[in-house]
Amino acid sequence: MPPAAHVMPPIIIAGLLLRLLCAAAAGGVIGWNRHRAGKPAGIGTHALVALGAGLFVSIPAGFGADHIDALSRAIQGVAAGLGFLGAGEIFRDPGSGSRVTGLTSAAALWVTGALGIAIVSGPVLQSVGVTALVLAILELAPRLEGRLPRQG
Repeated sequence: MPPAAHVMPPIIIAGLLLRLLCAAAAGGVIGWNRHRAGKPAGIGTHALVALGAGLFVSIPAGFGADHIDALSRAIQGVAAGLGFLGAGEIFRDPGSGSRVTGLTSAAALWVTGALGIAIVSGPVLQSVGVTALVLAILELAPRLEGRLPRQG
């Protein structure tokens, strides 16, 4: 049983809750983009992925820097879980032969989880920049791909 010394002070809890809220908001913004594109994983899914990833890494972080190995294992577990979740987004269209769909949605879920981890455990302003970069990629890549000739 862990000693009572691991109870976090209220100011730390408030800061953590604010970071978790920021993670959910960043995930929601990415999810809004996917919702607009007509994808099944939208605002709620992405907000929950970012929130959950952030929450998982906040647990060992609450025990202090001595538990860096626990934090590393939490990040590895989140990454593996996100890979499994993302795999559920990827489908091969049987009607078109080899056409695969959902890769961008899977990647969006993956990066959303990474953002949740980064927001909770790192610089929030850096994560705002990364969120903007993700949105730019999700908006601009389809337009660019539509103008380029397809091979194969």
